[in-house]
Amino acid sequence: MYRVLTLILISVSSVWAQDAITIPELREHVTYLASDSMKGRMPGTPETRQAAAYIAEAFKKAGLQPMGEEGFQYFDVITSVRLADGNFFKIGDNTFKIKEDYIPLSFSANGLVEAEVVFAGFGFHIESDSLKWDDFGAADVKGKWVLILMGDPENDPHGGRFYKDSKLRRKALLASDAGAAGVIFVAGPQFDETDKLMALHYDQSSSGSTIPVLQVKREVANILLKDKTVAGLEKSLIEKMAPVSYNTGQVAKVQTALEQVKVKTQNVVALLKGTTYPDEYVVIGAHYDHLGYGGWGSGSRKPDLHEIHNGADDNASGTASLMELAEYFGTSPHKPKRSILFMAFGAEEMGLLGSKYFTSHPLIDLKKIRLMINMDMVGRLNPHSKTLTVGGTGTAKGLEDTLKKLAAHRSFKFKASPEGFGPSDHASFYVKDIPVLFLFTGSHDDYHTPTDDVEKINFDGMKAINDFATDIIALEANSDEPVVFTEAGPKEEQRVARFKVTLGVIPDYASEAKGLKLDGVREGGVAFKGGIKKGDIIVGMDHKPINNIYDYMNRLADFKVGQEVDVEVIRDGKHMHFTVTF
Repeated sequence: MYRVLTLILISVSSVWAQDAITIPELREHVTYLASDSMKGRMPGTPETRQAAAYIAEAFKKAGLQPMGEEGFQYFDVITSVRLADGNFFKIGDNTFKIKEDYIPLSFSANGLVEAEVVFAGFGFHIESDSLKWDDFGAADVKGKWVLILMGDPENDPHGGRFYKDSKLRRKALLASDAGAAGVIFVAGPQFDETDKLMALHYDQSSSGSTIPVLQVKREVANILLKDKTVAGLEKSLIEKMAPVSYNTGQVAKVQTALEQVKVKTQNVVALLKGTTYPDEYVVIGAHYDHLGYGGWGSGSRKPDLHEIHNGADDNASGTASLMELAEYFGTSPHKPKRSILFMAFGAEEMGLLGSKYFTSHPLIDLKKIRLMINMDMVGRLNPHSKTLTVGGTGTAKGLEDTLKKLAAHRSFKFKASPEGFGPSDHASFYVKDIPVLFLFTGSHDDYHTPTDDVEKINFDGMKAINDFATDIIALEANSDEPVVFTEAGPKEEQRVARFKVTLGVIPDYASEAKGLKLDGVREGGVAFKGGIKKGDIIVGMDHKPINNIYDYMNRLADFKVGQEVDVEVIRDGKHMHFTVTF
């Protein structure tokens, strides 16, 4: 692919001889974006809009053509879940206080349920070769509230036999499968001695349970249990290691009312038009958002601290580099043969939402993208190891060899990582069969904490990485040789999940459809062989509903190798059933 590499590099060096990328300008950009006045650049805040305007102005000064709506591509994100009007909890003449006695969980459905309460142990339905435990077999829970203990009999912090079955979403799903009208969770003293109610924080899933789900304090649960106690039942279950379920005879009347808080945020997008191949593109991207003041559910590694997370390395460093690269190419009198699209992504920290939105609502033809280069955390080049990791080197034929030649005799060490998928915005392009590169100087103790500050940035290292990036971009934007995409590793996150089987699908994480919309189906995989296609929305497996990715993963965890399973999908508005064999 790159047989004329040497000649191209010589011509590139002579064409772009100016040194528009300077340490003072890199420092100026990082200092501005990571200042306390930006308040951590949380999506939807005035400070994030201010940061976006700053980037757009830099693109404008570089002579780039604004894309979208005057340089912005707007999209909505859910930032939190809050209590709405109408919540109440009553047992007979007792009325309980929200946030003091009980709290709806963030994934709860809204609704009013007045029904008997059944105690259902740990809420398990386990049928494996080594373990059998059914808390729903001995009691009729249809149309009733189920009171369930949080945790499991082992409470092993490293996992244990009950790892997947102790998750609250899974327990709620199993209760719903059994016909329960709602779930009431309570923490036994061996699980949580403090009996603290969970914080109502958004877990980055717009889909929730189909029934009301809440947590109560032990004194409330003890009223429901009458002559028994939470502590006593928990102790008995752990000692006997066997189910205990019974109808309490009590009636609870509960109404849950939650609302998701949506805010508007934006990608910042601008184009440098190519001369020879104007409808072909090299994409340069970096996310500019961060964690705000941190807190539970934000991604902060110190969630107890309500402090500004400035994100100097993550990712003011990449954004500053993006702006400097825009200036470097935009102000040159010599324009590239191929168009270069510069993009600052919003809401990356919330699940790559900005880049996913762009690839789902592209402003250019995705099939015409030659290469996407992502710069995320490029500000902390270690002065001792001096290692720059470049991910995605296996996503195009001959790409890694080319990069090694470009990296020769640099002030840093080049470390190639062939995989195309990773925890940053390039992943959104790789799943679309686009070659990607991910420039990254490595993680550190300040990552996702309030101490990721400007003073710790290695600006000499940043300058060296930007110089390297200019050569990559110039080569790709001017090469007359074709590029050939090659798949390098999986196209989805490899979770530490204890699945015995896999369906071989790529979820569309940006979809708001009810169910699991598929962004891809692996050729030769179980789903592919069963007739399931990209774009299908899985709404049921084994004749049980799937409302979101959590339901899907919980269903998948129950299947075994060799098992035949009915999969219900929606395709072009029609419900269809396929039989797959794991």
